[in-house]
Amino acid sequence: MLALRLARGAHPLVLTRRLLVAAAAAGVGFLLLCTLGYAVGHPERSSASVLRLLWCALPLAATVQFAVAVARTDPSTRPRPGLSAIGLGPARLTAIAAASTAVACALGSMVALLFYLHLRGDITGLPFDGAAADLLAADEPIPLAAALTLLAVLPVVAATAAGLALRPRTAPAEPEGAEKPMPSGLPWGIALVAVGLAVETYAGRSGAPDGLPLPGRFDGNPAGVLAGWVLTAFGLAMAGPGITHGCGRLLQAARPGAVRLLAGRVLMDESRRIGRPLGVVCAVVSGILAAAALYDADNGSDAFGPLTGLGASLILACTTATLLTAALESKQGRAHTTEALLRIGAPPTVLRTAALMRAGALLAVFLPLTWLVAKLAALPLTG
Repeated sequence: MLALRLARGAHPLVLTRRLLVAAAAAGVGFLLLCTLGYAVGHPERSSASVLRLLWCALPLAATVQFAVAVARTDPSTRPRPGLSAIGLGPARLTAIAAASTAVACALGSMVALLFYLHLRGDITGLPFDGAAADLLAADEPIPLAAALTLLAVLPVVAATAAGLALRPRTAPAEPEGAEKPMPSGLPWGIALVAVGLAVETYAGRSGAPDGLPLPGRFDGNPAGVLAGWVLTAFGLAMAGPGITHGCGRLLQAARPGAVRLLAGRVLMDESRRIGRPLGVVCAVVSGILAAAALYDADNGSDAFGPLTGLGASLILACTTATLLTAALESKQGRAHTTEALLRIGAPPTVLRTAALMRAGALLAVFLPLTWLVAKLAALPLTG
């Protein structure tokens, strides 16, 4: 009840972010229900149904990442003076954040269930002249217990992830002389990217007859291609903080002025916070570019069904929204520093120029990297 009261009295921007989480949860819930409908309508293809369900883990993971990012920027879950005296300490606020995340995801899941039943004709008859009847197995009864179990996965996972991300913790003592946000995952990330591209190349050229049955009609490529892309995505996410940290170092190279020094230090300090979402967006965009190359190579074939497009749109939207939310969290964390700079007479144009310089440095590094990974990933698919 406390989580609902806090949600009702929140700022409109905070409510908008929670509604976006609910909308993403509705999309994931609809994908899961469509997978269940495929399993009910094709009982002889149990292995294909399992693979479709596993593919739904990608948009589910993207939605969970977005939900956690929204929970981290929620002002109602931040420790403030006086809250501990009324029983709202850090642990209680973490529980409230997890409950709010679960409520938003559960709302989206219920919307997905109602929309799915409406398209099947279980509520008011078949809409759109029964155009979605075959896709949703409208002539077969859907087990309600299985549907509710699938819909409960996202709220439980998102609430657990939010609770773990926001749990109270004590910062470890740093050794003297050590630099404060020095990410250490760059070598491992590069290795994972190389392994993922190698797996994609091997799977794409092996000529395996068994394709991966994804939601829709994208079933012409072996499962190793998707496995390689997942490894590449993990590698880019792991290497993102190190690459961002390197961008900050480059901005401060060769006798920097005040603006370059400020921009570079901010990138280095915020490399862990925004680097991983940047790496994930880089992986998603590279995958979409590789899929577009496959579409062009097939001369616009119908390999991509409507549910495949829905899943890809969810992944792209959630990862982009996560990056924007992380950038907002970074800006909120620098609020005191910004106020101090303005108080001592720094002109606002300096802060804006530094922000543009940070964005330009990240684009100059991540755009070519995304293009290169997309080209390398598309080679085994188009060859």
